[in-house]
Amino acid sequence: MHLHFIDYSIMLIYVGFVIGIGFALKRYMKTSADFFLSGHSIPTWVCGLAFLSANLGALELVGMAASGAKYGIATCHFYWLGAIPAMVFLAVFMMPFYYGSKARSVPEYLKLRFDERTRCFNSLTFAVMTVFTSGISMNALAGLLHSLLGWNYDLSLWICSAVVLVYVLKGGLTSAIYTEVLQFFMIVLGFSPVVYLGMKDVGGWDHLKSLLQGVATDPQKLGLNAHSFAPNAWTSAWAPIAAGPAANPMGVDIFALVFGLGFVMSFGYWCTNFLVIQRAMAAKNMAGARRTPLVAAVPKMLFPLLVILPGMIAVALASTEKGGYRLPQVMISSSAYPAAVAAVKSASASHLDPAAAESSIAAAAKRGLDPAKVAALVADNASKSLDDSVIQQRLQDAVTDNDYNGVILSLVSRYCPPGLMGLALTALLASFMSGMAGNVTAFNTVWTYDLYQAYIAPNKSDHHYLRMGQAVTVVGILLSIVCAYVASNYSNAMDIVQLVFGFVNAPLFATFLLGMFWARTTSHGAFFGLCGGTLMSALFHGCTLASGNVPGIKGGWITVLQGFPSEMAQNFWLATFAFSICFGFTVVISLATRRTKTNEELQGLVYSMTPRIVEPDQAWYLRPGVLGTVLLLVCAGLNFWFW
Repeated sequence: MHLHFIDYSIMLIYVGFVIGIGFALKRYMKTSADFFLSGHSIPTWVCGLAFLSANLGALELVGMAASGAKYGIATCHFYWLGAIPAMVFLAVFMMPFYYGSKARSVPEYLKLRFDERTRCFNSLTFAVMTVFTSGISMNALAGLLHSLLGWNYDLSLWICSAVVLVYVLKGGLTSAIYTEVLQFFMIVLGFSPVVYLGMKDVGGWDHLKSLLQGVATDPQKLGLNAHSFAPNAWTSAWAPIAAGPAANPMGVDIFALVFGLGFVMSFGYWCTNFLVIQRAMAAKNMAGARRTPLVAAVPKMLFPLLVILPGMIAVALASTEKGGYRLPQVMISSSAYPAAVAAVKSASASHLDPAAAESSIAAAAKRGLDPAKVAALVADNASKSLDDSVIQQRLQDAVTDNDYNGVILSLVSRYCPPGLMGLALTALLASFMSGMAGNVTAFNTVWTYDLYQAYIAPNKSDHHYLRMGQAVTVVGILLSIVCAYVASNYSNAMDIVQLVFGFVNAPLFATFLLGMFWARTTSHGAFFGLCGGTLMSALFHGCTLASGNVPGIKGGWITVLQGFPSEMAQNFWLATFAFSICFGFTVVISLATRRTKTNEELQGLVYSMTPRIVEPDQAWYLRPGVLGTVLLLVCAGLNFWFW
């Protein structure tokens, strides 16, 4: 892809602008509260957009488009089932505890409700999760720059990380929040034209549905799935899932979807993840903090149009091969090319039969290959020796493994002229960089308040903790880079993100649910239940494997006792298992041990012991309960419409 001067100008202006935000806010970073919590001074609408945008990194733009291609409209469940209900629950029930308790972080709330052990364990697991999700964003960004512009992957990763480091280091959470708001508008402006042009190219919604119905009956043609489905598999949200795991490309049943995603993973993420809760806690007052998730829920319901629909458009276009379009393929690694080229030459010289030649070359390339294209390559090389570069090019063209993370990039490349290309790439750049920044700001807050101040260096000056937060920001960036290389092993960013959330958020939600709504929950029950749920989730992952994967980083590293049709199904069941184990352990141990907190100590921390919030001067239609009910009704209507 060739960028023009105007494209580079737009990208450089954005980078310069966000760095400028960091330097402009530097003079306001006088205390640790300013750096970590924005001094509780941010307007509600800004907090709401930042709350949404903190979740708009690789998870949304790359992962959701990838899942839209891989699974169809069922991906909307991550919004209408897996986000909106939990965001409403957070606003109505949980934000009063977080904001009212004056806890500076989610782990600090656990300390107030239970004890230091539970706080420490959650701090450690959350720190791991934030650097992993930050690394996922940066891996996607470096991959984008490499595949679209030909930039070196490693150099892109380090330069973009350095830019994030500069503006977070200077402006703290406030800098991250305001760049997240800027990112929101950049994404809308950059991707709306791509969706519009894609829908126009494919012939409108009705023709898109018609094309996807053909794809559902023969997904093998595009390498989407080894099984055939009913015509509505890519275009109906609920009917294929209600028919069972074998009837939908996601490979999940309705229980795994509703309980695993809609309850455990959804509520576990939105109600306990300090990354997003930190944005609400930056609001000026309790009313603003409670309305923050509700403000975010409005655009959240509409975002499938921008992030999931492109994946479906890509599949429809690939099915027609319009303009020579095909789904992007996984690149053969440079280290595998010498062996693959040698295998082609060996097959040509020894005149192997086509099946044996394809098997040998595919094993050397470490990719699935089109047998017909491999046979043609071997025959052409046998008749006339081909140059190594030509063999490499034709081998890559023969790859059949889809690179779902590249779907959105392929559409940007197809539809965007100069100027619009720069705007779309800047929107991607903004989302990935702010995704990293959001996780790093959450990481430095939890490290400084919940680990360093609590256990390593208590009773130091506020200035000391401010400097520690800035220093650990650098560490968080470096750890994120390491995790980016780990994330490069996954072809769908959404799969690894959900896996990480299943390990951390699923058992944590069980602890929060019991702690906030059952006063009998003890500190022993919470700590050992949380430890047990997390460890058992690792055991579950080590004994299960998704179809098509080999034992290792994607599961089955102990032994394979249970297989799943897809990685997403494996993740849903892992979350369900982790939640159930943690919930059960916590209940049993709590009943067997004595309470360590009195009723007076639990006021403001447990629902039944906390006075209801009364806001007499607030209009009835602005109350969180009323707004939440309206949002849930609209969300239910969307689910029914796309049933």
